[in-house]
Amino acid sequence: MVQTEGKNPEKIVLVLQGGGALGAYQAGAYEALCKAEQEPEWLAGISIGSINAALIAGNPPGARLEALRRFWEGVTGAPWLMGTPLEGGLLPDQIRSFCNEGRAAMTTFLGAPGFFRPRLPDMFSFLPGVMRQTSWYDTAPLRDTLHELVDFDYLNDHGPRVTVCAVDIETGNFTCFDSRKTRITADHIMASGALPPGFPAVEIDGRHYWDGGLVSNSPLQVVLEKPCQRPLCVYQVDLYPSRDGLPHTMARVEQREREIRFSSRTRFNTDEFRTRHALSRAARRLRARLPETLRDDPDLKLLIEAGPSQPVSLMHLIYRHADYESGSKDYEFSRLSMLDHWRDGLHDAESSLGHPEWVNRRVPEDGLMVFDMCDPHRAGDGTA
Repeated sequence: MVQTEGKNPEKIVLVLQGGGALGAYQAGAYEALCKAEQEPEWLAGISIGSINAALIAGNPPGARLEALRRFWEGVTGAPWLMGTPLEGGLLPDQIRSFCNEGRAAMTTFLGAPGFFRPRLPDMFSFLPGVMRQTSWYDTAPLRDTLHELVDFDYLNDHGPRVTVCAVDIETGNFTCFDSRKTRITADHIMASGALPPGFPAVEIDGRHYWDGGLVSNSPLQVVLEKPCQRPLCVYQVDLYPSRDGLPHTMARVEQREREIRFSSRTRFNTDEFRTRHALSRAARRLRARLPETLRDDPDLKLLIEAGPSQPVSLMHLIYRHADYESGSKDYEFSRLSMLDHWRDGLHDAESSLGHPEWVNRRVPEDGLMVFDMCDPHRAGDGTA
């Protein structure tokens, strides 16, 4: 693994996208990072990414994988989610798809243990114009699970930095809660994953919040905007690909629409980063050519600070759906699918960490290089 010279090693950052049941892929990717001794110093997450981030940061290194396993085995452990041995790998895609749709339907009706349960409708729920209910599910089980598996005192006082993002319902503003500035609680994690109309809003300090994915499903821009004194090594684990083939069925149309809506805009964020970095470098060159009396000009200082001065290496790990999956894959909480997603995350991360292009990487002058070794569309140059 490349290291910078001197006493300024890379700062490891783990960025986790939202995506419901697909979040087990992130757990598998973290297992690979753990085995490679790439423990994050900073975790940034949205929705299920925030839950995984809390499970990691809220436990000492030796207990993090166990916390992740307990969570994912718990939420997929109900009898209606366990499935049968016949569903494991030997069935045609059409049969596996049928089984997955059945598990997704059962999740819709019965919920996922330790996560969410159906909310009993009030007596006016089905009368037009007078419904008082604002969510279909109750997420109280998730609060109990977080308190059981996450040591919030450890997270805030000893764990790596944590940033989780939500949306202020009344202003529509994208809001980030950072453990460096705010004492993170279960409310902040739940607010980041409060996707309407399924899940209820979460109140924090008199404000009400919904899932951050309504504005942006990845907090990568938050990481790139923050000043850092060390080079960054960012592992971004996404659950929706931005690129895929043309859909030819209604099921594929639904799936592709969801992928486009919730993909992370990585290219937009990285292009903006490169632009700001180039602007900053140009301003620094200009400053060196100016007379001493103009070098401290506030406008020039603003241009210099527009972009970070430290380089960034970004490994992009993206879950790419199986042929038998449909638009229900993010709420299909079956045990078998969870194990598949975890295995895929572990495999993709291990393959990428050992890839020569990553091991031998050199950060270019523009300050950013993006790697996606598992991208089926990549041209073989190591960049996204």
